[in-house]
Amino acid sequence: MKHEFRYHLLASSILFFLVAFFLIVTKSPNSHILATFFGILFGSIILDTDHIVFWYFLKPNIEESRLAKTTIKNFDIKSLVKLINASHSTHHNLIFHHYFFQSILVLFTFFIFTSTSNLFVISLVVSLNLHLLVDEYLDFFINPKILQKWLFAREETQLPTKFLNRYLAFFTFFLIIFIFLLFYSQI
Repeated sequence: MKHEFRYHLLASSILFFLVAFFLIVTKSPNSHILATFFGILFGSIILDTDHIVFWYFLKPNIEESRLAKTTIKNFDIKSLVKLINASHSTHHNLIFHHYFFQSILVLFTFFIFTSTSNLFVISLVVSLNLHLLVDEYLDFFINPKILQKWLFAREETQLPTKFLNRYLAFFTFFLIIFIFLLFYSQI
């Protein structure tokens, strides 16, 4: 998808502005707003590192991997983002873009909420959940078969495409809970 990065930026910006507005209204220190900003920023970037793992370890000899390595070596972030967007629908065997990782992430997020009040860490895990859902919704609305292919890669039996909307609703429900917990953790 050509504009995938824009959707991630939009979703992360909306999340940040909602939380920042709440923090300003509750007269939280500026350091909390800064921690939220960096947590959401890193959370929206980290999941795409599995594309780098794909290029360096899973398929290091293809032309796309050589192009990615050159782009990374030259620190050309704009071209790297374009390459990730262009190759998103063809990378099906990624570490973080998988239903099993998403299930572990939800459990890990609950653990984070119960074990720390660090706003950076909380914002980071909420942003990770948001990033994965944005990817899933984008592919679901464009072509559910692509979503099914990368979400259940390495699995012999896959969730039928007619149930993907329930899958998305299930994890969207958890994201909404996490956003409420993010607000509640600052009261």
